[in-house]
Amino acid sequence: MNKVLTQAEWIERAKAVLPAGGFGNFDASYFVREGKGSRVWDEDGKEYVDLLIGSGPMMLGHGHPEVVEAVLEQVPKGMTFFANNHSGVELAEEICRAVACAEKVRYVSTGSEADMYAMRLARAFTGRDKILKFEGGYHGMGPEAQMSLAPTRLVNFPQAVPDSAGIPEGVRADMLIAPYNDPDYLESLCAEHGKDIAAIIIEPLQRIVPAQPGFLQAVRDICDKHGIVLIFDEVVTGFRFGYGGAQERYGVTPDLATLGKVIGGGFALAAIAGKADIMACFEKGSDKWLMQVGTLSGNPVAAVAGLKTMEILRREGAYEKISDNGKRLMAMASKALDARGVPHVVAGAPEMFEVIFTDRDITNYRDVVAADAKKLAAYNTVLRDKGLFKSDGKTYISLALTEEDMDIAKAAYEAAAEAVAN
Repeated sequence: MNKVLTQAEWIERAKAVLPAGGFGNFDASYFVREGKGSRVWDEDGKEYVDLLIGSGPMMLGHGHPEVVEAVLEQVPKGMTFFANNHSGVELAEEICRAVACAEKVRYVSTGSEADMYAMRLARAFTGRDKILKFEGGYHGMGPEAQMSLAPTRLVNFPQAVPDSAGIPEGVRADMLIAPYNDPDYLESLCAEHGKDIAAIIIEPLQRIVPAQPGFLQAVRDICDKHGIVLIFDEVVTGFRFGYGGAQERYGVTPDLATLGKVIGGGFALAAIAGKADIMACFEKGSDKWLMQVGTLSGNPVAAVAGLKTMEILRREGAYEKISDNGKRLMAMASKALDARGVPHVVAGAPEMFEVIFTDRDITNYRDVVAADAKKLAAYNTVLRDKGLFKSDGKTYISLALTEEDMDIAKAAYEAAAEAVAN
């Protein structure tokens, strides 16, 4: 019988074979042994209410029996083929029914790939080179995306700041950076550079910063005026902000959207979806052909998991419950801090939010970084100690949360508020 290792022992083993002892995602001092429904357990058996949900994909919770059944039915038939499969076609059909901009779909395996290819697609379609993104916007791990994602040095717009080593200087020259929620600056920037800009890529809710009323429509209008492709990065918001995603919620339709997380039902799957004339650049024979292949793109296991997940989300009351779960947790957090006189903003949306320790409105990245990061870190440490498994920057909500989970969360928020108040 194999010896059962403690979490501390696994941490030491990881350090020997993984840079910084981790996968580069979550805090490497946490190992998750298993998940079920709304809960996860670490290697020492400590139980948590899961508000990380795999960084977003597990909207139904872990091990949903209908998703598991669909996957186990598919696995004996084959896990991947590098060829078309009917489940992938059915999933694409459902995406096109649900997402306003989606006339055609191309699969990849990760949101990072989807964003990278969407930007390349806009360049192919327009014949232009520059990409405009918003400071603090997260669009994966590609070189363009790693410009001014989380700059510690705040420079004048539209200068781009690389957030990673290993990015050629030439990438910076083709990137323009704008502040989120500032349509006047965006218009002035596009008036100067519009003929060179292939795409504006934007999160409809930037991490936890909501778009102010009218901002997304202003971006759409500016793109139309200057012939710029508008890309909504809906890897996070897609099928989370309602079945039609952020496009449905805000009533603004982009030219392209990137999707991920929910559409794979917990498996590796992402997609670019958009207007047929732009997506035609993926077709061999086009004079603007963009080569794209991926070993696991559209694999049937992920496709059936995504299809079943989306079927469950279509059921009556699913989105209302998710929203209600989020609103209750947001209110709990705010009430506990208000009672102790701690200045704060609960930023984001019911489906995903974070407490920011500040006394001013949150409208862009610089408002977030001006807040008290040390207090937030201390607050989140207490939340995890008290049984809430979450990241340092976002709280994700699932359909699986129970009344018992809400009681645990309330006690955790009270303890964390007390800690930061003192």
